[in-house]
Amino acid sequence: MRSTSDRIRHAVSFEIIGLALITPLGAFAFGMPVADIGVVGVASATIATGWNYLYNLGFDHVMQRLTGSTQKSLAVRVLHSVLFEGGLLLALLPLIAWYLGVSLLQAFMMDVSFALFYLVYAFVFNLAYDRIFPLPDWQQEPDAVRG
Repeated sequence: MRSTSDRIRHAVSFEIIGLALITPLGAFAFGMPVADIGVVGVASATIATGWNYLYNLGFDHVMQRLTGSTQKSLAVRVLHSVLFEGGLLLALLPLIAWYLGVSLLQAFMMDVSFALFYLVYAFVFNLAYDRIFPLPDWQQEPDAVRG
């Protein structure tokens, strides 16, 4: 399992990179000021960072208990991303509607758009993160060592 410092590095780097991408894209896509999307983005990233840490910790514990490992297959990575974004979508909907002064339907459409972006982004980010920072138990021994 990942250490607390590794989980913090993961969560913070995920949110910083995501925020740098989504703020200008969201402002352009929805025709809103960058500052407004930025405020929603920062608030969302703050909430998402806590959710990211707790969700990944819980998901890894469940995986460890069910499979004996935290290594994720492609199918598990897809499930992981969908469940993460679904939970976050529910948490952020009221914030978006309130701050941007839009209807719940408009906020839902914006939130779904952000979630779709983050769904793809989370998959790519987590795949890259796991390759850059693999856990020691994921390393396979060379054939020569196995004998």
